[in-house]
Amino acid sequence: MSAIAPEVELAGTAPAVRGPQRQWIQTLRRSARQTRTRVGIGITGLVVLLAIFGPLLAPHSPTEFVGVPYGPESATAPLGTDGLGRDILSRFLYGGRTVIGLSLISTIVGVGLGALIGLVAAHARGIVDDVLMRGNDVLLAFPQIVLALLLVSGGGAHLWLIVLTVGVGHAPRTARIIRGAASEVVERDYIKAVEMLGERRRRVLFKEILPNVSSPLLVEFGLRLTYSIGIVAAVSFLGFGLQPPAADWGLMINENRLGITQQPMAVALPVIAIGLLTVGTNLITDGLARASIGIDRREGA
Repeated sequence: MSAIAPEVELAGTAPAVRGPQRQWIQTLRRSARQTRTRVGIGITGLVVLLAIFGPLLAPHSPTEFVGVPYGPESATAPLGTDGLGRDILSRFLYGGRTVIGLSLISTIVGVGLGALIGLVAAHARGIVDDVLMRGNDVLLAFPQIVLALLLVSGGGAHLWLIVLTVGVGHAPRTARIIRGAASEVVERDYIKAVEMLGERRRRVLFKEILPNVSSPLLVEFGLRLTYSIGIVAAVSFLGFGLQPPAADWGLMINENRLGITQQPMAVALPVIAIGLLTVGTNLITDGLARASIGIDRREGA
């Protein structure tokens, strides 16, 4: 990320750093030209659309009993029934909103909190930097899934608590990335010029430093979203997410795992959907990372 020379107006206002403020847009455009990104957007978009509009296409209510447990395909149950005799297709079409919604909100919370911590640590330096980063190190010692299960098992299966615990697990990892990127930015001349002009710290952080680290922040958001999908699905699979009879992809895997040999579709459908969603977000993140460091330009040359 190249430094942009400050443009100081005659009236003595703060330097206007215009180029970096559009850095994230340029990264998105370069990434969108890559085949891997387009494939990832296609896969992710397909799964997201299925989760959003799936309930409109479901032939039955997700809690309606339409046949015998683990029944075969029929006119009333096109893909068969689950362990309680409910339509697999209907539960699958209803079950994606929770996984995608919780994953997205958790990622926003975690990346937002982590970016704030990283910016403050990089700008403040000294004792503030040490305290924040050592606190991050403590959280990093816990695997994310273990931290999530520890907090959710103690506080109960509440959706807001799942969002909070997954987000808290993301924050220290994001903070380290953003702090590393911002530490180089805060040493640039135009940042020091803004500080000498007496600008508030909030403006320095969010108007001057943040635009210069937007590319790694985009990559980190994509990476954390991929992890969020896996963690949220795992929490539901282990029984700490939505509770029966709610429809959820992770819960579907847990409910039907014992009858996988009798009716594999009850497990295979949510597994395939979660896998495709993870692959799609990974491809998008990879495209963003390659565009951020300029691999796409070198390949084009």
